[in-house]
Amino acid sequence: MYSFLHDLLADKKGGEIFTCLGVWHIGYILFFIALATVLFFILKEKSADVKRRVSKIFICIAFGIYVADYFLMPIAYGEIDIETLPFHICTATCILCFLSGGLGFFKSFKWHFALLGFISNLVYLLYPAGVMWHQVHPTSYRVIETLCFHGVMAVYGFLTLAFDGQKVEFKNCYRDLIVIVCITLWAMLGNFVYNGEVGEYSHFFNWFFVVRDPFYILPQNIAPFIMPFFNVALFFGVEMLVYVIIKWICKSRDLKT
Repeated sequence: MYSFLHDLLADKKGGEIFTCLGVWHIGYILFFIALATVLFFILKEKSADVKRRVSKIFICIAFGIYVADYFLMPIAYGEIDIETLPFHICTATCILCFLSGGLGFFKSFKWHFALLGFISNLVYLLYPAGVMWHQVHPTSYRVIETLCFHGVMAVYGFLTLAFDGQKVEFKNCYRDLIVIVCITLWAMLGNFVYNGEVGEYSHFFNWFFVVRDPFYILPQNIAPFIMPFFNVALFFGVEMLVYVIIKWICKSRDLKT
């Protein structure tokens, strides 16, 4: 059984390779855009309870994909990839969004978790660098799992923003800043603990890009002192832009009614 599952899940090399904006990648993007669009039009006239339940289904699916991957990685790759620990913004927001569905403290930040999760996972869905580095066939488990996880998270975030957008208030934006700062500190902790050399083993991770500039513009010795502040400013700025867009859409809708 193990041999069969390994052959099924292992990286497929040779032949076609998954590439950014290749046919397979565009197919994933269009699928999740279509899924989000269809769900929006189906649910927009439904009750708030139905909308919440559908959104909850999607975050449960995303969380299930993430957890299941830890059981399947040893079969697929012979080990658990430490980089999938929840120190990246996409995986961290998945757990936070899942917890916000029931726990009181986290529930008060639900919209803010969803906003950050939507932005980060959408960016990865559009540019899945981590998958492309492995140079594997588009039907490999690695590609399917990663793209589906980020796609489902993006759909969950979109549905939450679309149906709870009327709750957006600029006076509450400090909550978004708190979330981003906390995730940045969490990523810094992960990088500090797991990066280093012990004997023949060497680990270097760049969770949430707080250790190294992903575009290699900043010198390596300077990047760790700049990237944490840059990430906070960048993501907070993008979130404020989303605030403006949602406010504009809500205002336009009110003028029409």
